[in-house]
Amino acid sequence: MSYANFKSIVWSKHIQGELPKHTIFEPECDYAFKGEVGRGKTVKILGVARPTLGDYTGEAIGDPEIIPDSAMLMQIDQAKYFNFMVDDVDAAQGHEGLMTALMNEATRAMAEERDSYIAKLCATGCGNDTSSAVTINSKATAKSAVDGALTWLWDQGVSMSRDKVSIYLDPKTYMYLNDYILEVKNRNDRGLENGVLGRYMGADVKMTNNLYNDGSHDFLIVKTSKAVAFASAIDEIEAYRPQGLFSDAVKGLNTFGGKVVRPKELYAISATVS
Repeated sequence: MSYANFKSIVWSKHIQGELPKHTIFEPECDYAFKGEVGRGKTVKILGVARPTLGDYTGEAIGDPEIIPDSAMLMQIDQAKYFNFMVDDVDAAQGHEGLMTALMNEATRAMAEERDSYIAKLCATGCGNDTSSAVTINSKATAKSAVDGALTWLWDQGVSMSRDKVSIYLDPKTYMYLNDYILEVKNRNDRGLENGVLGRYMGADVKMTNNLYNDGSHDFLIVKTSKAVAFASAIDEIEAYRPQGLFSDAVKGLNTFGGKVVRPKELYAISATVS
C-alpha cells in the first residue's frame, strides 16, 4: 500500500472545477475575487457610485465630478473538510473511475455545504423586510409570491434585459409555479447542468432542497448574479497513512466566504409551503 504517487494538484483542480456543476446558487454569484482566497483571509471589495448625467448645451461643462468609492470586506471564514479511507491510494488511482467516483462524492458533499451557506447568506442579508411570511399552497399563491419579489426588484432598478435574474424555489413551490413557467423550450442539457428548469418573466427558475429555513419558514430567493460575492479555494488535499491502520486515506480542505454586496438586487420570500 502506498500514496507516494498521489496526484494532489490534479485532484484539487478536479474538485474545484466540478464544484459549480453540483451547485444551484453558486454559479450565479460574482466570482471577480477568485484566486484571492485562503483560510482566514479577508477580501476587500471595491465599489464606485454612478456618475451624474447632465444636459449639454454647448457651454463649458465645469469641473469633473469626484465619484466617491466604497469598500466592504468579505471574510473567508468557512472551512469544510473531507477525510475518507482508501485501501491503497496508488491502486485506487490506477483503477479506472474509482478515484474519480470517490472525489465526485466528496465534491457533491462540499457543493451542498456551499449552496446552503449561500442560501442562508441570501436569506439573512437581503435588503427587503421578510418578517411577514406568506403561505404557498397553490399555483396562485406561488405566482403571487414570485410576482411580488420580481416587482420589488424592478422597483429597485433591476432590469430583466440587462441583469441576469434567477429564482430559487423549493420543489413544491416549483411544481405550483410550473403551470406558469414560460419558454420551457430552454430546458436543455446545459440548462439542467446549471439547475435551470425553465424561465419565468425573463428569469431562470431553479429548484433546490438547500433553501435556508429558520425553523419556521423557508426562504425562497430571487436575485441578480451580482447581488452576492463568493470566493473559494481548495486549500489542501493530500493522501496519508492513518496511525494504527493498514490502509491509506485522503483528506481535503475547502475554504470559502461570501457577502451580499448589492442588497437591492436580492429579495427573500419568507414562506410556509404546503
